[in-house]
Amino acid sequence: MISAWDCFRFATLELVRSSPIKQRLVCAYRRHLAALPPEQVPDDVRGSYIQVKQALCGVQPLRGEDAVAASVRKMSNQDADDCAALIVEIFGMMSRRLTEAARTHSVVQLQPLERNASEYEISALLAGGS
Repeated sequence: MISAWDCFRFATLELVRSSPIKQRLVCAYRRHLAALPPEQVPDDVRGSYIQVKQALCGVQPLRGEDAVAASVRKMSNQDADDCAALIVEIFGMMSRRLTEAARTHSVVQLQPLERNASEYEISALLAGGS
């Protein structure tokens, strides 16, 4: 099973292609986000993800199209840009969250280096300079 982070990662990669923004947005959603239930998205970004889903599925489709195609067709280019930016922002927030969690779990315990006092003594030959 693919993680929510991976879904957003692949969607973000889809959004940086060179095709028109509306086409990239439809592909990113259909291929990587449509099957992702909101319950699998972390709590701190779930509201934003629901906002993306509503923006991309909120328009009643015409015959022969689905809600995603209808919703994106009705969007201005600025709306499409904003929706794509929100997807990338969610991915960024999820990535920061994972990085912070990894840092807190990778604690390195430093041990004092124990040495004998004799290891710190300078030999008579070195001290004399000869």
